[in-house]
Amino acid sequence: MRRACFIGGKWIPMADHAPLYSPCTGQVIAHIPQADAVAVERAIAAAEEATTPMRRMPAYQRAAILEKIAILLDERMEEAARIVALEAGKPIRTARGEIIRTVQTYRFAAEEAKRLHGETIPLDAAIGGEGRLAYTVREPLGVVGAITPFPFPFNSIAHKVGPALAAGNTVVLKPASQTPISALFLAELAEQAGLPAGALNVVTGSAEVVGHKLVTDPRVRAVTFSGSPEVGVEVRNRAGLKKVILELGANSAVIVDRDTPLDEVVLRCLFGAFAYSGQVCVSVQRIYVVTDIYDEFVRRFVEQTVALRGGDSLEEEADFSAMVHPKQTERVLAWIGEALDQGAKLACGGELMGRMLLPTVLTHVPREAKIAREEVFGPVVMINPVQSVQQAIRLVNDSRYGLQAGVYTNNLSLALEAADELRVGGVIINDIPTFRVDHMPFGGVKESGLGREGVACAVEELSELKLVVVKR
Repeated sequence: MRRACFIGGKWIPMADHAPLYSPCTGQVIAHIPQADAVAVERAIAAAEEATTPMRRMPAYQRAAILEKIAILLDERMEEAARIVALEAGKPIRTARGEIIRTVQTYRFAAEEAKRLHGETIPLDAAIGGEGRLAYTVREPLGVVGAITPFPFPFNSIAHKVGPALAAGNTVVLKPASQTPISALFLAELAEQAGLPAGALNVVTGSAEVVGHKLVTDPRVRAVTFSGSPEVGVEVRNRAGLKKVILELGANSAVIVDRDTPLDEVVLRCLFGAFAYSGQVCVSVQRIYVVTDIYDEFVRRFVEQTVALRGGDSLEEEADFSAMVHPKQTERVLAWIGEALDQGAKLACGGELMGRMLLPTVLTHVPREAKIAREEVFGPVVMINPVQSVQQAIRLVNDSRYGLQAGVYTNNLSLALEAADELRVGGVIINDIPTFRVDHMPFGGVKESGLGREGVACAVEELSELKLVVVKR
């Protein structure tokens, strides 16, 4: 099937297309349009033209459109879930969970559209401020460029498009090359929901053509990007004075204290490590367990890991499937081999079953191994012993990343100490760092990002403050 880009409220065919391959089977599932510079220019122009009607649109109308998108997506949930399973290789049960979250995200955005407000400023607190009324308002930026990743093709887009529209902006969306069908499906829903022509434009193609233009064009007033730190730095360097929101890499960790209920902790860590084959920005990659319970924790974790069931992403029973691309599988296998060469121990996994990399558990991984220091983005977790929670905190902080961390302990004082000392964007006590609900602030420190997502935070990021002063 040959697809088209969605520009200015119309489906525009492109001269060039690229095949889209199923991660599970390697077969072609669609032919995706490859936009050229002319198409990107046309999309930005359409978005620029739509800024006036979007800016003037009352908040209740923006909210109604976003709510309608949520309703339409909910009605077509199974169809949307199958799209995610096919193009992203995400197991169908996990894909359904993503669509449920995405519906919520658009509903949160609809609510936030009606909450965009400022405050009054008591100018008479300063000498010379008497007799003046001052207040602030939040206004849309204009055109927002959104560049999204493959792991959550519907919900990642919702976290950028939803808040942008709620604030009264227009959007040019470049989805990940592996998961463009989700974005084109959203364009169809937005059109049905009554979004004005040009308010949402979906342009598929290469980062060199589409992404570069969105980052550098002065008509684009903000760029919201999710991806690698290396590309994120490049985006920020090229963006000039426009707003930039970056959600970048991680190698998220869990600390397990001696007094925690292992049955619950093991199952949560298992989910955090191997959901969608670890291809999640807050996937559990490192687990530090106090030595008193280390051996028992590893035993139970490995026992549960080998019981996981692999299969095609459309199979209801599949717990995991193939990674998004064979090259990524090869990279992860190389990292596992490097860790073993450096002294790590293989507890289970580490080999292929067809196109699928089996969930892999490594123990006693040295700190210089890539598995310990970089973002694996695959079905691999390391479990290392520590003498104390304080030692684990130091190890968690010994990273260029800082997205979220989880701490399991029944010691309240220790939990609060960890919350103070961990240099991450979010500390999750008695749960895994993978925990996220879609209205909470979400983002990292260090090389994990800049700015915050979470609908209310993103609406603020994608609007600007104006001060009004009236002399009586």
